[in-house]
Amino acid sequence: MSYTIGVDYGTDSVRALVVDTRTGEEMGTHVFEYPRWKEGLYCDPSTMCFRQHPLDYLEGLEVSIVGALEQCGSDVAQKVVGISVDTTGSTPVAVNRQGVPLALLPGFEENPNAMFVLWKDHTALKEADEINALARSWGGIDFTLYEGGIYSSEWFWAKVLHVLREDKIIREQAWSWVEHCDWIPALLVGDTDPLKLKRSRCAAGHKAMWHESFGGLPEEEFLVKLDPLLGGLKERLFEETFSCEVKVGTLSEEWTGRLGLPATVAVGAGAFDAHLGALGAEIGPYQLSKVMGTSTCDMIIVPQSELGDRPVEGICGQVDGSIVPGMVGLEAGQSAFGDIYAWFKDLLMWPVENVVSEIKDLDEALKQKILKESADHMIAQLSEAAARINPAESSLLALDWMNGRRTPDANQNLKGAIMGLTLGTDAPAIFRALVEATAFGAKMIVDRFVEEGVRIDEVIALGGVAKKSPLVMQIVADVLNKPIKVARSEQAVALGSAMAASVVAGVHGSIPEAQHAMGGGFETEYHPDPAMAQVYTKLYEKYKHFGQFVEGETQ
Repeated sequence: MSYTIGVDYGTDSVRALVVDTRTGEEMGTHVFEYPRWKEGLYCDPSTMCFRQHPLDYLEGLEVSIVGALEQCGSDVAQKVVGISVDTTGSTPVAVNRQGVPLALLPGFEENPNAMFVLWKDHTALKEADEINALARSWGGIDFTLYEGGIYSSEWFWAKVLHVLREDKIIREQAWSWVEHCDWIPALLVGDTDPLKLKRSRCAAGHKAMWHESFGGLPEEEFLVKLDPLLGGLKERLFEETFSCEVKVGTLSEEWTGRLGLPATVAVGAGAFDAHLGALGAEIGPYQLSKVMGTSTCDMIIVPQSELGDRPVEGICGQVDGSIVPGMVGLEAGQSAFGDIYAWFKDLLMWPVENVVSEIKDLDEALKQKILKESADHMIAQLSEAAARINPAESSLLALDWMNGRRTPDANQNLKGAIMGLTLGTDAPAIFRALVEATAFGAKMIVDRFVEEGVRIDEVIALGGVAKKSPLVMQIVADVLNKPIKVARSEQAVALGSAMAASVVAGVHGSIPEAQHAMGGGFETEYHPDPAMAQVYTKLYEKYKHFGQFVEGETQ
């Protein structure tokens, strides 16, 4: 009898999950919301700047694991054999020679450039454009080849270069840079030395242009041509990378004490949330695993023997072993999904928050009640009304590029749009158009994989939207014209981390073996409505034409 812990760092919170390695039974879980992030600190949405303080991550690590263990029996903690961690990405941070994030050092506590640059930070648009231009013109290897052929402002090198250019003090003090998913395991084993910590194959391959055929990271000559500020940095990064079944070490004395766990607990190499979420949803070859939350990450695994080194254009990278060892992991996704619904809710809440607060005859308790219930029920009410709308009779069409476009063909300069508005357009109609836009964006990804010769045999979904919104899921099924199975686990991403930890600890011999033993199966399957699929086939063509027009005007 043994247990593993999966730690899942999301955009808004970190979750720890304790799992029985024999059955996959979820014994205890605890969620810690990042307090500084919740206050909106260190972020500026108007400039697409999103930073997170390492203290949010540190505090959350201890509180979430201890909280999850408290829900289990008294003997469970001493039977924990492994911990694995997943995080958002690319989410890098500047560190000193010892691997300490600069924001944890005196004088840097309030400097956003000393903090983790969150995955959805788009301040590095200019740097991404420069990387793409140089990769095609410098005369050597195109290092974007296995990144889908286009480098994004959401990724490692663009973010590092942007911060180095913007902040002289960081430039002088940053000895190296570390991804969030690499820093947490190193912290747990007690050695954050940038030259010693094991770097994630998933992060390096999908976001940092690392590939075995290149000999690792891009050549020094390329990096210096990009900007002399990058000179010498490669030597302070890494050559070797590690997949999620590799053991980083065992829990340090400090963290054994803080967590109340045995010193024998094995700590696994980190990976990104979507990749380990695909494990938790029991991904198999040629299955599309859609993590549907604030954004989406769409994962496929293909046998190396079948794909080889043939590049797939317009996606977010293909990396051998980034999801399942022995398989090439292919990543795509949408830069905004649930975030678009949340944006629309916030838009509608503005008059409620600003008008209600000014009504003098209402006491404060009643004002707060109105605000809370309006916010809590807004999406549900919109969904109920939107479900009654016939899309064939609506004049509305939207583009889902409110946070740029990740796939296919990354372009973070793009903006969202809505067309067909009339004086009769109401909020539910706009909401449904936004949902349809996100579904059309999902179909663009499916079409690109198929065009590139990667078949999709099945679609599986996980994440908050997949679990909570039947309207969204049915529309996506209708637009894709494919059934979609929803993973049973409420915490499929953390479960994937716990599965990886079971292999790291030697309980299971392989990732597929762990998936078979610990998988929770599926709870729901959405089937496309043939009549609606026909309607959406026509609307999808309009969506593509609308997108071409808006992209042309944006250029």
